[in-house]
Amino acid sequence: MTDKNNNGVHSEKTDVFIRIFRALLVLAVTGAIAFFAYGNAVNENARFPFRFGLDLAGGSQLTYSADVSKIKESEIPALMEVLRVVIEKRINVFGVSEPNVQVEKSSIVSGKTEHRLIIELPGVTDINTAIEEIGKTPLLEFKLVDQKAIAIQKATASLSSTTASGTMGISNVSIDGEKASENPFIDTGLTGRYLASAALEFSGGSGGKLANEPIVSIVFNKEGADLFEKITRDNTGETLAIFLDGEMISSPRINEAISGGKAIISGGFTPDEARSLAQNLSFGALPVPIELASTQTIGGALGATALHDGVYAGALGLLLLSIFMIVWYRAPGIIAVVALLIYVVLMLALFQLIPVVITAAGIAGLILSVGLAVDANVLIAERIKEELIAGKDVHEAIEEGFSRAWLAIRDSNIAHIIAAVVLFWFGTSLIKGFALVFGLGVVVSMLSAITISRTLLLALPIKTTNKIGRFVMGSGFFK
Repeated sequence: MTDKNNNGVHSEKTDVFIRIFRALLVLAVTGAIAFFAYGNAVNENARFPFRFGLDLAGGSQLTYSADVSKIKESEIPALMEVLRVVIEKRINVFGVSEPNVQVEKSSIVSGKTEHRLIIELPGVTDINTAIEEIGKTPLLEFKLVDQKAIAIQKATASLSSTTASGTMGISNVSIDGEKASENPFIDTGLTGRYLASAALEFSGGSGGKLANEPIVSIVFNKEGADLFEKITRDNTGETLAIFLDGEMISSPRINEAISGGKAIISGGFTPDEARSLAQNLSFGALPVPIELASTQTIGGALGATALHDGVYAGALGLLLLSIFMIVWYRAPGIIAVVALLIYVVLMLALFQLIPVVITAAGIAGLILSVGLAVDANVLIAERIKEELIAGKDVHEAIEEGFSRAWLAIRDSNIAHIIAAVVLFWFGTSLIKGFALVFGLGVVVSMLSAITISRTLLLALPIKTTNKIGRFVMGSGFFK
């Protein structure tokens, strides 16, 4: 009998030791994560710094509208992603730190879908400089030349000039029964989107070119090479004009089908002009035309104020919640506050690791998710209190309380996660920032409420067999 009692005492002591060890391990890991987050926050050259949006850091936002009228609907998403990558590459080359380039689409009144490119440039407050950096990316196009249409246009211009001088009046001009075409250049579908590379070269004097004339050699990708070969094979003897940003820079004659996907751009360039063109094309010719739709500049002082106010609001809210939880729920309230602090540490570390661009809307999402974490802890504390009233000891009450609270917490958080996913999927960049932080906060708060709170509560050496134990595990002002 004595051995059984000793074994029971020994087993109980082992269980207590394990529970305390788990709690200390949670606190130690949290301390390491907090040290990591703090070190990255105060170190300017940290590998994982906090990234702030324009509304907090200041800078410029450019909104470009993409012209996708000549592109198949099925190809638009892929081309817009290529456009995003190209623009981001261009911005990085010009030394803008932490740019944020996003693709958006929205339905407008006419029923059409507008495709936009949102470019955020933290620290760039000179909007003209920002526009210039984006505008340096060229739009490369290859178009067949309708020589008959050009001849008609020239004849029309000549006759119109004669009419203006009062010699004769001709209202309509045609050659061989054909009227003048508004656009003598025929799209081939071959654009900079198929470009693989471009390089500066100097001609050897063949093909009618001057010796050592600066030219740009371009190489198409596999799809572009096949298209280029088809165009040159089907239009041998015709003229293929090369347009850069809507301006014709070269119009060579197609003498034969060209395979291999290589072509030459010549336009009387100086060496510096040819080198700059090759560099711009290598960094990415735009796959679709874009037009600047709107600009916005936020000063650094305004962003700093917004950041200070957001952090202050979050800290004040957390303090008031902590006071309420400790006063009303006592020991479970203290554990809930510790779990909330751990939750905040985990969120800050995730912001650095993912990384998440922190905006004012994101801070609002974080504060809201803190409220949800508190709600879960309140539900758990109430369930534990009910089990204690039913006569169970502390550890049984904690286990049963968490088990009963889990289903309600799970259903509530799943609903919030679904809402966050919908907001992120259909929302604009501002809404996406809120939805991302909110959804991430809901997941982490569920972890802190169910796992961390439970581990810390089970480590408390409290018994309800005495008055102090009953008071500490009670709730309300007079219970």
